[in-house]
Amino acid sequence: MSGKELLELYFDEGKTHYAFNLMVRSYSEKLYWQIRRMVLDHDDANDVMQNTFIKAWKGLPKFNREAALSTWLFRIAHNESINFLQKNKKNKLHRSDYDLAWLQDDPYFDGDEAYLLFMQAIEQLPTKQKAVFNYKYFDELKYEEIANIVGTSVGGLKASYHHAVKKIEEYLKRH
Repeated sequence: MSGKELLELYFDEGKTHYAFNLMVRSYSEKLYWQIRRMVLDHDDANDVMQNTFIKAWKGLPKFNREAALSTWLFRIAHNESINFLQKNKKNKLHRSDYDLAWLQDDPYFDGDEAYLLFMQAIEQLPTKQKAVFNYKYFDELKYEEIANIVGTSVGGLKASYHHAVKKIEEYLKRH
């Protein structure tokens, strides 16, 4: 079902819970990977995703039906990821600075050494550049969509993405 169809079903009296369950099923995987690329750890990603859906459940009654459901959910997930990262900045629970060797032991990681190096390069980016890079590179979102999620101008996003790509290239050349 499309986002609009899910919203119509949600606002149809008596179908709220059913529609929300469909939303969770429809968007869980995309949101999980969006969050996972930001927070890295599987369990943390699940916690952040759960918080995302709790906020969505609470916010849906006031949802502007003219807006895109997917963008709204991505924005909540983005904000929850940023909140999680800021809260855990001082005490990185699962990794030391930019060292993702622990990821190789993660049962959900199936990449090789080159991919691990690529992830290390992404992890060294400032939070905003990391988010913009992930949305553009992995999620293949358009700058306009990213601007709605992040709440920044398209020009600013293009600059952030450009700087992120340069930093990743430099990191990969050094390693």
